[in-house]
Amino acid sequence: MRKQIDKGLELLLIGLMALLVVDVLWQVLSRYVLASPSSFTDEVAGFLLIWVGLLGAAYVSGREEHLAIDLLLRQASEQGQYRLKLVGYGCVCLFALAVLVGGGSWLVYTRFHLGVTSASLALNLGYVYLALPLSGLLTAYYALDSLFNMFNEQSKK
Repeated sequence: MRKQIDKGLELLLIGLMALLVVDVLWQVLSRYVLASPSSFTDEVAGFLLIWVGLLGAAYVSGREEHLAIDLLLRQASEQGQYRLKLVGYGCVCLFALAVLVGGGSWLVYTRFHLGVTSASLALNLGYVYLALPLSGLLTAYYALDSLFNMFNEQSKK
């Protein structure tokens, strides 16, 4: 299942990045070549950056290619590494669930409930902030999957 989620997330991120490039190119073209700046492109670029940043962070977290300070991990024994990874994955999972999913869901709910919209697009900001709980769920899934893989490897020894 992890490979399917990775593939879907990769395709989504590629699509969002392509949209972001087209949006910024149109912004530059309309401003400097056509001398008639587009009013919505700045907002679209900001919203796409939010989605790419949050979903990209979840993706690299799942691939374990994120920025990490591994000084303690490299110096620890094999059992110490196991414990440190256990604590690390647990903290990541708790953070993702509490802050990104919990807080993000509250933010999405309040934006929809209050009807807060963006200035240029008149888009409900709840759609923009959906990236928070979605990336939190993905990050928590990846952390839990890594924990289960660690437990399986440990039990085979």
